Amino acid sequence: MTRTGVGIRTAQARSERIAGQLHVYDGAGKGKSQAALGVVLRSIGLGIHTGCQTRVLLLRFLKGPGRTYDEDAAIEALRRGFPHLIDQVRTGRAEYFNAEEVTRFDRLEAQRGWDVAKGAIASGLYSVVVLDEINPVLDLGLLPVDEVVRTLKNKSEELEVIATGRAAPQALLDIANLHSEMKAYHHPNAVAHGIEGIEIYTGEGKGKSTSALGKALQAIGKGISQDKSHRVLIMQWLKGGSGYTEDAAIAALRQSYPNLVDHQRCGRDAIVWRGQQQQLDYVEAERGWEIARAAIASGLYKTVILDELNPTVDLELLPQEAIMHALLRKPRDTEVILTGRCKNPPDYFDLASVHSEVYCHKHYAEKGVDLKRGVDF
Repeated sequence: MTRTGVGIRTAQARSERIAGQLHVYDGAGKGKSQAALGVVLRSIGLGIHTGCQTRVLLLRFLKGPGRTYDEDAAIEALRRGFPHLIDQVRTGRAEYFNAEEVTRFDRLEAQRGWDVAKGAIASGLYSVVVLDEINPVLDLGLLPVDEVVRTLKNKSEELEVIATGRAAPQALLDIANLHSEMKAYHHPNAVAHGIEGIEIYTGEGKGKSTSALGKALQAIGKGISQDKSHRVLIMQWLKGGSGYTEDAAIAALRQSYPNLVDHQRCGRDAIVWRGQQQQLDYVEAERGWEIARAAIASGLYKTVILDELNPTVDLELLPQEAIMHALLRKPRDTEVILTGRCKNPPDYFDLASVHSEVYCHKHYAEKGVDLKRGVDF
């Protein structure tokens, strides 16, 4: 359905949404591996909800031992929370290198990782296989693109595969069901204000809220490694009712870490169109903001996720000045993650130390696949 003005486009023909898709997250912006982990958490949550066990393989290329990566803590939180569902394999050396510096060891490590991937894909034992950083592996020529594409093209319909990293080859993009590119934006004013720990994920592509959930996992995992309790608040706007993409993921997170994760949502169970705002929309938006503002100021939370706050401000349901003020005064060790698309970027974007705009290059809805609530939106 397409509607003039601000809105969303969904499937045009009614056909069943296949459970397993090939997702590709690439681009120079942050959030690619986080989005993959968010999808993993969502899949585990859906498995718990339906009573079907979800097993996950995290295959991490170019991330050998001896170096710490951002998603290490998030993966530790996943493995602690779901110890029998998560397998992890790391390959490669623990340093960056370019095409001119490729060695025989790099090729052998890439092949070792791919052999594991092929076995996992063929085995039928896994519901989700994450091929983290396989895109640069292919770009560097460490693996034959045609073999990888052929294997993924012939995967079972039930298997979900997520490929991440910069510079995905065109042949892989051609067979992908979903392709989101994350572009990085830099804001010098964030440095000038001395602000750290504000991340923004916006744009039309899929992966914004799932990236935020990856950050929630990361905060919990860091607390585990430091023997501390890192609490997380997930505050959602424009998402009244139930049955959204993140519901299963958040439920799984709260089941494993009930004392660390708080979740609040506000809004009507309906799309809010520009020019058709109702009084209840303003009341609910303000109610959510009062909770979020107090949580940020309190210092009780290590991470505060403000999901869909950007479109709430864009629809003029909240004044951006109050948000700007709260972010400028937040405790230094509190991370704030803001998500959601918007046509008119608010001033608080200038405070972001990380800002990724997610571009939608391909989505399975465009192929006439009916979107399922709780899986796709």
